Amino acid sequence: MTARWPRAVQPLLWVCVLLGVVHLGALLGGVLPVVQITKPVLMPVLAGYALARGGPPLLAGALLFGCGGDTFLQIGGDLAFLVGMGSFAAGHVCYLLLFARHGAGPVAGRRGLTAAAGAGYAVLLTGTVVLLWPDLPAELRIPVAGYSLLLTAMAFGALRAGPWAAAGGLLFLLSDTLIASGIAHWPQLPAPQFWIMLTYVAAQWALADGVLRSAATPPRNAPQRAQELRTAGAP
Repeated sequence: MTARWPRAVQPLLWVCVLLGVVHLGALLGGVLPVVQITKPVLMPVLAGYALARGGPPLLAGALLFGCGGDTFLQIGGDLAFLVGMGSFAAGHVCYLLLFARHGAGPVAGRRGLTAAAGAGYAVLLTGTVVLLWPDLPAELRIPVAGYSLLLTAMAFGALRAGPWAAAGGLLFLLSDTLIASGIAHWPQLPAPQFWIMLTYVAAQWALADGVLRSAATPPRNAPQRAQELRTAGAP
């Protein structure tokens, strides 16, 4: 994979870092106008960076759906929350397709580890939904449970794309669990929005970088497949 717009890669990288620092700093400082301006811009800039590095358009789509989720969650209200959650869900579907196309398969080629990881994610999903269920508003219980299932599937699928993507999937789980715990009116960390956005931005960055690395790595059987094609075409 070669950079599509090599001159734009470094500037976009620094813009991504600067926006993230400014946004998180504004959250800590309670500067609401800066928070509202920077939040919807974070993922489009990261999408531009991913495209500049030659990343697949579907990755940009996943990040832009994240922007939609950020925007609607910032609006507030149950309807906006559901629309935002739907936008994030569409982003997770994009990630699942990316992992299927560019992932390397079972964890380090070991199916036993994959099965163990799958069981761990299933326990994590079940435990989280069971604990949150009684404290969630009744109209949000089913949507949150369905979204949690898709999010967990994405986090598990990220294992196919290497350690960076796997870390991103876990961080996304953590970020959204923090959001859900707030909706359930559980006790919160100091400056809860800071921790939600810190884990979320780190998650999207790690997922994007993991996909970019995975897409740039040729499949292990690529040389063998190329040799087979040459042999088949030989007179």
